[in-house]
Amino acid sequence: MTSFWLFLSKVFKFSFGFYNLFGNVLNWVLFFVASTLFVYWCYVLIVTLGNNKDKEYHSPTEGKFPYYNPDIHTNEN
Repeated sequence: MTSFWLFLSKVFKFSFGFYNLFGNVLNWVLFFVASTLFVYWCYVLIVTLGNNKDKEYHSPTEGKFPYYNPDIHTNEN
């Protein structure tokens, strides 16, 4: 019976080591994904909209989705 508990102890130690390794790998993957998104965000801010180019920027949805649409919002007093 003791050998069963020793075997079970080894299984638990292995499983916790596996979860620790998996958590570490997942942490690095998420770190690289977040770093890539941050670098892309900086690229868009600096290259695409830098040097006052944002004044020339035209939104493709501008005017198509107004915040207040009088056809939808009516005052019935």
